[in-house]
Amino acid sequence: MKARSSVTFACISALTFLLSTTAAFGAQAANAAAPNAALPSQDSSNDLSVAVGKSVVLDLARPVIRIVVGIGAFAQATAISPTQVLVNGQKSGETSLILWDSGGGRQFFNVTVRPSTYEMNDHLEGVRRELRISLPGQDVKVTEESGTIFLRGVVDDLNSANRAVTIATTAGKVINLLDVKVPEAQPQILLKVRFASLDRSKSTQFGVNLFSTGFGNTIGSTTTQQFSPPSITSATAGATANLTSDLNLFAFYPGINLGATIQALASKNMIQILAEPNVLTENGKEASFLAGGEFPYPVVQAAGSGGSAPITIQFREYGVRLSFLPTITPRGTIRLQVAPEVSSLDYANAVTVAGFTEPAISIRSVKTEVELKDGQSFAIGGLLDNRDTEVWEKVPFLGDIPILGKFFQSLSKTKSNTELIIIVTPEIVEPVKAGTIPNPKFPESFMPPNSNTPMHTPDAKTPATTLPPPPATMPVEQLIDSMKPETQLSGGGGSSSGMSGGGSGSSMGPH
Repeated sequence: MKARSSVTFACISALTFLLSTTAAFGAQAANAAAPNAALPSQDSSNDLSVAVGKSVVLDLARPVIRIVVGIGAFAQATAISPTQVLVNGQKSGETSLILWDSGGGRQFFNVTVRPSTYEMNDHLEGVRRELRISLPGQDVKVTEESGTIFLRGVVDDLNSANRAVTIATTAGKVINLLDVKVPEAQPQILLKVRFASLDRSKSTQFGVNLFSTGFGNTIGSTTTQQFSPPSITSATAGATANLTSDLNLFAFYPGINLGATIQALASKNMIQILAEPNVLTENGKEASFLAGGEFPYPVVQAAGSGGSAPITIQFREYGVRLSFLPTITPRGTIRLQVAPEVSSLDYANAVTVAGFTEPAISIRSVKTEVELKDGQSFAIGGLLDNRDTEVWEKVPFLGDIPILGKFFQSLSKTKSNTELIIIVTPEIVEPVKAGTIPNPKFPESFMPPNSNTPMHTPDAKTPATTLPPPPATMPVEQLIDSMKPETQLSGGGGSSSGMSGGGSGSSMGPH
């Protein structure tokens, strides 16, 4: 029906132009027939429109002696008689047609070649067919104006909109005016993590230091240097021994001025850590958790003009940290990028900076990526560390004497055992219904309030009817903009976990 009406319109346009052209050339012929009529002194210009694959016949008043077409790829002109010119549409576009007649006059034609209705419909029908196959049941309308393709309608999701644009791009430039059905809320993912850590250590120490304050008119001591011996100072009244460390056993015989210090210690240490942080986040969004604290450490700044270097206090976090990024795959599994970390203060390896004793940080961390089903668990980190350290020293020659040589030897043994395991369990959860979350059970009751006026949010809620209903569809660009990540929160009082990061505290000045 559309093809027939287009052909009819083209025929009427050609007929109208033919009548007007014939009338014009008839008037010129009448003027030329007059004995005193002058030849036209300037060019005339006309508009000519023809469709691709169609033809138009120009009837002229005077015989044509020359025909020129500006761009032959768009239109072709042929003289079929001395006073008739046939113009054929070749390709969509615009060009010029110039005719010279036997009387010396010229005529200019602005030729516009339109796309044919059949070509246009057939061109878009292939796109419509592919859209019906790829997006069944979805209302996508395709139109074309001035060589640009417009997509309108409603699709189910962003993937369908992107596929429709990809298919329509094969036919030319595409303007996407599609609407997308508003998707449901993203599922929430709860990550349960269990940190279990056990540190045990056992040490034994034994050593003997002998010293003399005048035995055999000799002042001195024998030691293996593993455990500090007493320091001996001589004076007119006699020599004295000063103890420089806490000792387990001490013996001194004044009659012979001979004494001994014996180091005999046995110790056992045990540290147990069990943390079960639960972190909730949206699909595809990162979440983090920290249960611990911050410790201050001094940072020496560059010296000023006075030569004194100010000291600035900064902070570093420690404790149980968890960062993870969950993604629900098309297979229905949960892919996890997870980075758990357990850190604690280590005073055994502390350092002293400008008079401040700063502990080291003992860190055990894991960074990995796993894929689990809903509710499955995985042990992503395990550590079994057993260490046995033994230090044995003796006094040369004296330490080799049978039985008595034990008094000239020292021995220190240390054994440590560390066990760490990290287990993760992701779960897809739904929000709890309103009013069903119980308050924590406190062992002691709080003091009664001072006022009868409730200080919490009023119980009367805003009726749901006053809120605007959610739209069923929205434009593609609006939906994409609503899915962009929000601006990250700025930390209120925390510091970054690096030694160079974090907020700086007050300057202490020279120390």
